[in-house]
Amino acid sequence: MSDGSQDKQLPATAKRLRKAREEGQIVRSRDLGHLAVVATALGVLGAAIGPLTERLRDLLAAALRFDVVTLRSPERMLERLHDLGLSVLPLLVAFGLITSLAALAAALASGGWVFTTQVLAPKFDKFDPIAGLGRIVSKAQLGDMLKACVLALVLGVVGAGYLWAHHEDFVRLQSAGGLNQAFAEAGDLLMSGLWQLVLVLALFAVVDVPLQRFLHASRLKMSHQEVKEEFKQQEGNQEVKGRIKARMREVSRRRMMAAVPKADMVVMNPTHYAVALKYDPDGPGAPRVVAKGVDDLAMRIREVAATSGVPVLQAPPLARALYATTELEHEIPMPLYSAVAQVLAHVYRLRQAMAGRAPYPGTLEDIAVPPELDPADPRHIRSAARRGATTP
Repeated sequence: MSDGSQDKQLPATAKRLRKAREEGQIVRSRDLGHLAVVATALGVLGAAIGPLTERLRDLLAAALRFDVVTLRSPERMLERLHDLGLSVLPLLVAFGLITSLAALAAALASGGWVFTTQVLAPKFDKFDPIAGLGRIVSKAQLGDMLKACVLALVLGVVGAGYLWAHHEDFVRLQSAGGLNQAFAEAGDLLMSGLWQLVLVLALFAVVDVPLQRFLHASRLKMSHQEVKEEFKQQEGNQEVKGRIKARMREVSRRRMMAAVPKADMVVMNPTHYAVALKYDPDGPGAPRVVAKGVDDLAMRIREVAATSGVPVLQAPPLARALYATTELEHEIPMPLYSAVAQVLAHVYRLRQAMAGRAPYPGTLEDIAVPPELDPADPRHIRSAARRGATTP
């Protein structure tokens, strides 16, 4: 048996992923960022190696050139340094802007764009030295440190191997035929060695990107209890919702039972269905269903109607059809107009007889109800079965 905190083995839900993203927890690969910056920098240098070499040569020549005025006034050295800095500044700004865009592109490629201010909020638990020590020696931190050490070791080995293999070429630069040739050969040697380091970064990035996605998904895994709590928050507590629905049904039933004494008649079959109808002869609409029920509720409607002096008539097919086709406070459907009119006419004759103004009517004749509206009619059942069989 597990303790109070269950093992987090379930994948994160969409809500959990969305919340983590809002908090700034997204996939980020440092190796991919390093690769993008270094590869972009080398690409820019490689594309502009010719003009850049000439520019560096001119700057170096200007920096090493002194005139008599400069030698006599050492304070002008600061002016020369300022001028040289301004001449190099546009190159550095352009280079920095391009590499920054490359770093941004790598971040978007690994985890996408996210803007949140939650990471700027103060977290006082970070001041806890014990908790901080736990974070330092955690598996994630130790894994990042080990990976960084391995990367530094591999880069150092590759760089040292390249320098050892080409140390004679670097020594020969001293005897190169002129400054231009020395700059060109040095640039080629450095670019060749740096591209080998880029290859190493690319291999690490290929491994690191899927690894970071896996670790991110692992960190966001949820326990069964957390999934249940999230479901309750989204859907609401089922017990509370059940009580609310029961309360609403009770209120609706009371309102419905209060409308029975005001009905013109109640149509029912002997035991199962009861439907109370209200009709305003001066109104524009058809008769409305003000109450309906089955079984115990049907018997309750019948009792209230009998106590209130509302006529109760037995017309089983009509009662079933009204119950099945008409909602509360809705008018009856047009195919039942004729059947309801027969019942209303019988009720009016009955009231006239009770008032002594007409003889008592006989028994209510059988009411003709369209079979497709009576759920108990065999023809309706067969038709429904055929429709169900043909429905894809």
